[in-house]
Amino acid sequence: MQNFDFSNKTRVVFGKDTEHSVGALLKEYGAKKILLHYGGGSIKKNGLYNSVINSLNENGIEFKVLGGVAPNPRVTLVREGIELVKNENIDFLLAVGGGSVIDSVKGIAMGVCFDGDVWDIYEKGIIVDKAMPLATILTIPAAGSETSFSSVISNEEKQMKRGCSNIITRPVFSILNPKIFFTLPKEQIANGVSDIMSHIFERYLTTTTATDLIDGICESVLRTVMRNAIKIYDNPNDYDAWCQVAFGGTIAHNDLLGLGRTQEWACHAMEHELSAYNDVAHGAGLAALTPAWMRYVYKNNADTFLQWAVNVMGTTMDFRDKNTLIEDAINRLCDFYKRIGLELSLVKLGIDPTQYEDLAKRATRIKYGDENPIGGAMKLTWTDVKNIYNLAV
Repeated sequence: MQNFDFSNKTRVVFGKDTEHSVGALLKEYGAKKILLHYGGGSIKKNGLYNSVINSLNENGIEFKVLGGVAPNPRVTLVREGIELVKNENIDFLLAVGGGSVIDSVKGIAMGVCFDGDVWDIYEKGIIVDKAMPLATILTIPAAGSETSFSSVISNEEKQMKRGCSNIITRPVFSILNPKIFFTLPKEQIANGVSDIMSHIFERYLTTTTATDLIDGICESVLRTVMRNAIKIYDNPNDYDAWCQVAFGGTIAHNDLLGLGRTQEWACHAMEHELSAYNDVAHGAGLAALTPAWMRYVYKNNADTFLQWAVNVMGTTMDFRDKNTLIEDAINRLCDFYKRIGLELSLVKLGIDPTQYEDLAKRATRIKYGDENPIGGAMKLTWTDVKNIYNLAV
């Protein structure tokens, strides 16, 4: 097990009707005038927008609004938010939405305090040391951005999608009311579950040894999310099942599950290029890529994949035949994805196979003159990535 330094400052306010406390919480943290950042019109249709506005008014919190965040959030809207915050003397940011909205507000939080174009933070890997305080009300459990220090932004002009990890972007507090998720379309439920599981796979399926405690937590969260995902897919109003999936999504990406170990992130790197270039839903791309990636790399890390096969997927065949056991587990994972409506073919997701070489070179940065093989269990060059794309056809 490796050394680590772990701190997560985000306060999680969880349960029914907790969104009504947002005004009081903002007041507690000294907010006077906020930017309310959100996505499409769903929060107005389900009443959440009015609940938030009422709570702000009751607590004397002034606000400006900026909606329109799209899946795979755009840097153009982040820039617009930065200018709005500066011009209106806003002192606190509130994201009401899923991972895209929260990632967008994190970009705004850093960009306001940065003397330059916010995109440079993402593309050039600039580490800034100051950001505005922000909070969230989660509407889609998936990305885990509500307690993480990571964000991902897309640049439409360059057809690029880049991430930034900086501890200063952890939200001050995040509100999670599972009842808010009842109206989510089944497609978003499935994509969210896929993203949650991938966040765990990227940490769990690595070569670091002597990580028994964190391994056990990873396995428990995976089993719990999978079991309850089927419940909410069949009955989106199952509050108790939503509690398990929602908090599972938070734990999956608050960095607890990556402590003391090398992490993977190959599937995320490969998928970011798919969604940057084709605007594929992130979770959908991950579901198609994950089994293909597993089949391509597992022999380089067979013991860990065997542990996953037995402890999570419940395979019970001959332990002397690791390959058959692991292949069976991957098939079971594919069956689970299909059970909740996920598509496992990149072609059926609209990805043209003629793009694979270019996308693979983007994922490994060789296209930009800075080749960087991705992954941990197996270092993947652009040719490896292209092979994985082909496996996912």
